Amino acid sequence: MNKKNAFEQFLDSHDETAWITTVMNLLPEIHEVDRSATQIWFRFYPLELFRVLQTVEDKTDLILKFDLKGNYELVGQIDTSHQFLYGHRYWKEVKNEIVRYAENFQTTENDLGDEIKQIARGVCEKTGTSDALLVGITAVGLMTLVQAGLEKFKTAPGTINIDQKHLRKLPETILAERAKDDSQGIFGFLKTVDKKWTVTYDENKTGAKFKAIDTEEIASAAARDQSQNWLDKDARCVEGVIPVECRSAACGTCWVGVLGGAEKLSEVARREEKSMKRFGYLYSDEPKPLIRLACQAQAQGAVSIVIPPWNGVFGKYLYKESVMDETLEPATTSAKASRTLVKEATKNQLL
Repeated sequence: MNKKNAFEQFLDSHDETAWITTVMNLLPEIHEVDRSATQIWFRFYPLELFRVLQTVEDKTDLILKFDLKGNYELVGQIDTSHQFLYGHRYWKEVKNEIVRYAENFQTTENDLGDEIKQIARGVCEKTGTSDALLVGITAVGLMTLVQAGLEKFKTAPGTINIDQKHLRKLPETILAERAKDDSQGIFGFLKTVDKKWTVTYDENKTGAKFKAIDTEEIASAAARDQSQNWLDKDARCVEGVIPVECRSAACGTCWVGVLGGAEKLSEVARREEKSMKRFGYLYSDEPKPLIRLACQAQAQGAVSIVIPPWNGVFGKYLYKESVMDETLEPATTSAKASRTLVKEATKNQLL
């Protein structure tokens, strides 16, 4: 095992609570186009889960217990896990600056947020890109380094996984596209159940959309799209582009992040709320959070989502959750503090 350098040790000294706190504090400095995306990414790749998998004696047994399916490790996704962030466009420069910074790091009295901003500022000086577009992807890059290790992080090519057409889009254009609802025609105001809304599942691919009937669950709408052989692309996709197994909030397979239009989805009902905590995806009292179960979230307007490459059920094991009542007994102080912070953040519609 490679000995970790001073910067890796600095990053490792921060638990999930510290990372969540840092992301919360940085949100006002992250451009609106990546504010939700950054939060979603950190829910897709929780540090607590990574550390448990790294330290457990029998990893295979734990993977079975957590029912982990798909690609849940960042080490194989260094250049790809964050391609739904606008800041991914600057990934090569951000990655190079992180490596340079890590290799020259000695010691610091700065907190984690200050280090993130300092690295982002270094990229800004080299490229002329706004700091606001770099802070989110820099935070993501540092967490990727934590979970992949400096050596593997360094040797990743830094590929940008966006075609030229989408690469040229301005952040304001993307925000406008997220906010726009489908026209229902001249007599649209008379329509009720026959209204249809566009669900975009990949903002970087032309045509990566499907239609949902008004108040229809997103997973049901996705299942009607048979334009491709989804199963060939992902073994979890037995019906459509969104992986799904049960349609009753029992399996956790269909979780998604909501990049735009979270307010245009139905409120979280009791079943979905309990299940999300059991899976470990989100601890939130927010009625319309950024992480949803597609089999429960009903479309009431156009939305933009991102589909995680894995799913599992680890919340009830990591956090010792009782799913029958409101009392949660996290297994560690860190986990308990993380949950408290997330709840506080969601009161202000941050996480």
